[in-house]
Amino acid sequence: MATHKVNKELAESVYDLYTQNDSKTSLKKFAISETSNDPELIKDLILDELLLDGNAKQNLSTFCQTYTDNATREIMDQCIVKNMIDKDEYPQTAEIESRCVHILADLWNSPASATTLGCSTTGSSEAAMLGGLAMKWNWRKKRQAEGKSTDKPNIITGPVQVCWEKFARYFDVEIRQIPMEHGRLLMNAEEVLKRVDENTIGVVPTLGVTFTLQYENVKEINDALDKLQAETGLDIPIHVDGASGGFLAPFIQKDLEWDFRLPRVKSINTSGHKFGLSPIGVGWIIWREEKDLPEELIFNVNYLGGEMPTFALNFSRPGGQVIAQYFNFLRHGREGYERIQQTCADHGQYIAKEIEKIGLFDILYDGVGGIPGACWMLKKDVNPGFSLYDLTDKLRSRGWQVASYSLPTDCQDMVIQRVLIRHGFSHDMADLLLTDLKTCIEYFKNHPVAIAMTEAEAGNFKH
Repeated sequence: MATHKVNKELAESVYDLYTQNDSKTSLKKFAISETSNDPELIKDLILDELLLDGNAKQNLSTFCQTYTDNATREIMDQCIVKNMIDKDEYPQTAEIESRCVHILADLWNSPASATTLGCSTTGSSEAAMLGGLAMKWNWRKKRQAEGKSTDKPNIITGPVQVCWEKFARYFDVEIRQIPMEHGRLLMNAEEVLKRVDENTIGVVPTLGVTFTLQYENVKEINDALDKLQAETGLDIPIHVDGASGGFLAPFIQKDLEWDFRLPRVKSINTSGHKFGLSPIGVGWIIWREEKDLPEELIFNVNYLGGEMPTFALNFSRPGGQVIAQYFNFLRHGREGYERIQQTCADHGQYIAKEIEKIGLFDILYDGVGGIPGACWMLKKDVNPGFSLYDLTDKLRSRGWQVASYSLPTDCQDMVIQRVLIRHGFSHDMADLLLTDLKTCIEYFKNHPVAIAMTEAEAGNFKH
């Protein structure tokens, strides 16, 4: 009978994973491994490192979805190899993307929801840039037709997320950002009118400002621009940055006029992976009507023997997130989205009320009328023995990621703390958060901070 002996050097995989050589040394960090390695071991070692990440469900700083059900995971798994850009190879994925565009156009009250144009993107930042590009090209065409200069375009925004600053820099547009002031933290019509001129390509109100979670008043700005046109002839379009609010207002602020019901609103962007309930990696941009997207920006690709228009900054990307968005539209419907978003809003309002009862904080946003969540500041006349940055750091010891940050220029003396409530957060979790927050406050009462943490030391949260 033949006998066989395992060659330890060639067959390490027969041993326990954590006794193999690769588990006894540091993982390669600056150069690729010279040899192949046991995939199960490498997977476990990487997953061990990822344990040092925060628990996504306790991350109350991010706007992005952190809850995914099993059906969505299965869809993502089935679509992992599908490239969204290959319309001819994956025609049904392209068809489903088109359906989502028209569903959103209808949700936002487009007068031509069945024929207007739009597309999916990697997120609302890419979508915002596409909306900005369309405004710039439309403005430039109009100026050229009038024989006027096109070398000084500008755009008017409030206190915006950094993607609009990127748009302005990348595409050579002056950004006239309305700064916050004490007593006015949002864009308003008066401040817009101070800044618009014949070179303004568009005004961008935000339906859910990242700093305070509040909506800017699109209707007020629209009406002011209507009046301006009647008086001066200046016809300035509006693009709504609905990164969060685009999937909230249609369901829990139904009477709010912010969308294509206002004729001056020409385009809207949103994040499917925020309150659209889809996995990270999908955004949407929709134009009011087909004519609002300049045809010069559209590329036509071969699709089922014909041509399909595309407009994007990115090229290859996975199709699963788009399919998951369609799944959510069908799975939840209006009723389901309304129940989910209202439940989140209720949790945010509950947290705001309970925070106020503590007596140390002034509520800046109580969770009503904007994004589900709450914002607060320390009372000016109270010395609790800690800063909000200290409180953020202490809460992290219980797994909670809660943002604390100073507001932008002219309001940098205002430090606020904020929680965002998303699908997958329960009333019981709210109670757990509040209990831990009160425990942290009690700790600081017994152990006052001698030197308060700085914003950078507390994690330097960025929008």
